[in-house]
Amino acid sequence: MHSNAEDTYTKRQRIAELANDRRELAFTSLNHLLDLELLHDAYSRTPTDKAPGVDGRSAADYEANLMDNLRSLLERARSGTYHAPAVRRVHIPKGSGGETRPIGIPTFEDKVLQRAVLMLLEPLYEPLFHDGSYGFRPGRSAHQALESLWRQTMNTGGGWILDVDIRKFFDTLDHGHLRRLLQRRVRDGVLLRLIGKWLNAGVLEDGALSYPDEGTPQGGVISPLLANIYLHYVLDEWLEREVKPRLQGRVFLIRYADDFVLGFTCEADARRVLELLPQRFAEHGLTIHPDKTRLVRFRPRPKDRDANRPDVPHTFDFLGFTHHWGRSRNGRWVVQRKTASNRFTRALKKIATWCRRNRHEPLRQQHVALRHKLQGHYNYFGITGNSAALARFLYFVQRVWKKWLSRRNRERHWNWDHFHRMLQRYPLPPPRAVHSVLRHAANP
Repeated sequence: MHSNAEDTYTKRQRIAELANDRRELAFTSLNHLLDLELLHDAYSRTPTDKAPGVDGRSAADYEANLMDNLRSLLERARSGTYHAPAVRRVHIPKGSGGETRPIGIPTFEDKVLQRAVLMLLEPLYEPLFHDGSYGFRPGRSAHQALESLWRQTMNTGGGWILDVDIRKFFDTLDHGHLRRLLQRRVRDGVLLRLIGKWLNAGVLEDGALSYPDEGTPQGGVISPLLANIYLHYVLDEWLEREVKPRLQGRVFLIRYADDFVLGFTCEADARRVLELLPQRFAEHGLTIHPDKTRLVRFRPRPKDRDANRPDVPHTFDFLGFTHHWGRSRNGRWVVQRKTASNRFTRALKKIATWCRRNRHEPLRQQHVALRHKLQGHYNYFGITGNSAALARFLYFVQRVWKKWLSRRNRERHWNWDHFHRMLQRYPLPPPRAVHSVLRHAANP
């Protein structure tokens, strides 16, 4: 099926070229590009190892009669007879405070169709999206957002950071506003009808079926793009066209999906935008969390600074890291990042739970799994300047492992000497700055 993938790539390239040339154009005819080749390519990009949806149908079940299933899906999508099945909702931990995040699990067939529509819409919107948007976009990552934030705060010498929290964004996204925003760029009836069906699909939770009139389920393939479209118009474009021209100093936006920060060189600008944001978001059905949204004085300063303003915070969390100013080895003030305490605690709790549940498994098997878990932690949190937090995480993982090894056989006490001898045979990976500034500078 390489030719199908190549055909799909060519079609998407043509859409991207046209979309880039005509940024104000609303596309009225796209459904003819929704064909069997596109669906097959979408199928090949859909993970097959995920949990099934409400129909209980696995990827293997769907693949057993793949081409007939895809033909049937195409016919139903084009004719308007496709019925968007309910999503199965589960809750996963959000932080150390007991909060959870709802995740929707679509059926496998629904994922394939959502991905096909995503592959058509993505090239239309990529030319429109601003540089400060990083979440769920091709060729962009959370670490690029972090690097951009570091670079811009360093270039401005610090200033004021507006750390904004949108209350339950994915759950409260207004369908009416979203449809109107979509129609600025897409007026193809087939695609808009499919998106409408996904927005109105039921939610199955604990055996009860409900039909929310707002929100888009996290976990849906197309949900991140819809979120980016919504916030592109509500926040990014508004800031660029209406707000920036009226400000005195410089301002920048770094956004990863619904998680974003604004940087200012002028305090008056920051406070003005802080006043405007709640009203702007309320006009589009969103709410700024009053307790979690903070204005941060983010400038290099000695430890006894701002004694007359103790209520103004000096650090902020973004994408799992606490950002703060500190001295480099040569004494210069630099922006430093360390693993945020809630993310550190959450990651350690997950490993402790795993060690407790698997304490009776063979040591070799436990060792392999813990190596993978630690490496996964380093892959995200392994950035330059975070070595102390990584080393501390490894230390606590070792303590947790020793604790549960000791409890699997109380007659055999695991003292530290015995445990360290075991670590020589089954060593855990040392902390590593996967995202190294020095390595990137040497090989950009």
